[in-house]
Amino acid sequence: MKIVPTLAICALVLSTTFAATASAQSHSPNPVANANKMLSPGTEAKDFQLRAIAGELSGEVQLSQVNAEGPVVVVVLRGFPGRQCPACSAQVGDIVKNANKFAAKNARVLLIYPGAKLQLGQHANDFLQGTKLPKPLTFMLDPDFQFTNAYGLRWNATNETAYPTTLVVDKSGKITYVKISETHGGRAMSNEILAAL
Repeated sequence: MKIVPTLAICALVLSTTFAATASAQSHSPNPVANANKMLSPGTEAKDFQLRAIAGELSGEVQLSQVNAEGPVVVVVLRGFPGRQCPACSAQVGDIVKNANKFAAKNARVLLIYPGAKLQLGQHANDFLQGTKLPKPLTFMLDPDFQFTNAYGLRWNATNETAYPTTLVVDKSGKITYVKISETHGGRAMSNEILAAL
């Protein structure tokens, strides 16, 4: 039995397979790159309507109506990917602490909590833990990733929901700032968002 030629053939097959896989991966669409392109500064923000469950606004809230009154900050959270996200809690806590600074800039902040429709409201209430959100913050539900998919922010991986994202939309409806994180961290915090308003 000749082992050396067999190993050489195996190595050739493996290197060819690896090269083909690497080539396919390099040409596969990167969802974050696509989202960054779709949401790049200067592009018009797609209108959306979601139900608010806490904060300044209530009922069905539409971006274009809120935006007509001033700039809007859209913060996409991770929702409930199996447990509440500590990075989301920290980000929202920071925004709550600086709510008066957002109000001083006449900016509304829409916090979007995505997830499967079943038990989404319960998970959102658990996330809020009875916190009374001050003006100008509004907490909204994104059932079955309606908004997340439309904005190209769906994170299709095990125990993931949406890429944590912050957008600033000016009064004309144009996106002026975008930060999309490919990890759980790397969030836009208040000082950075306020500087973009």
